[in-house]
Amino acid sequence: MALWLTTDDDANRLLDSDPFALLVGMTLDQQYPMEHAFAGPKKIADRMGGFDIRAIAGADEAEFEELCATPPAIHRYGRSMARRIQQLAKVIVAEYDGDTAAIWTRDDPDGAEVFRRLKALPGWGDMKCKIFLALLAKQRGVRPDGWEKVAGVYAEESARRSVADVTGPESLQEVRAFKKAEKAAAKAKG
Repeated sequence: MALWLTTDDDANRLLDSDPFALLVGMTLDQQYPMEHAFAGPKKIADRMGGFDIRAIAGADEAEFEELCATPPAIHRYGRSMARRIQQLAKVIVAEYDGDTAAIWTRDDPDGAEVFRRLKALPGWGDMKCKIFLALLAKQRGVRPDGWEKVAGVYAEESARRSVADVTGPESLQEVRAFKKAEKAAAKAKG
C-alpha cells in the first residue's frame, strides 16, 4: 500500500520510497499540520537536488537552516527543525551507516527494541515513538514482535487517532475529528 500523508503525490512517493524521508516527516509532525509536515522532506529534496542523508548530515549548518526556513518553510519553526533534522541525519549516519531502516531491521529487533532505538533519536519522545511504530506496522508491514503492546492505543486497527491511521483525505478528517474531540474533553476536565 502506498503512503498518503500529504496532498502532494511526489511528496508521498518520496515518503514511500525513502525511510529517512518518512522519519523526517514524523520529526516535523508537531505543532504543524500533518500534511505540511510530511511534505517537508520533498521541499528539502527540491532545494538540495535530491534527498540524501549523507548530504544533509554534512551540509553547512547555517546554509541548511536557511534552506529549510526559506518560504515556503519546511515547518513553522524552520530553523530549529533544520537543526533537528541535521542531528537526526548525523546520528543515523554514525550509528546505522546511513541506513534508516536499520533502526527497525538490524538484528531482527522486537517492538521494545525498535521503540528504544527511536527514543534515542534527537527530539523523539514516547508518543512520537509509539505513533511511528504503529505507522510502520499498519502502513509499512513492519511488525516486530510485541509492537502492539509497545504502541498501545495507537496499535488499534480501527483507530483514527494519529498519522498511523491516515491513508487518504477521509481518514485524515477522521483523525482531525478525533483530536478535536480529545482536546475538548481535556479542556472540559479543566
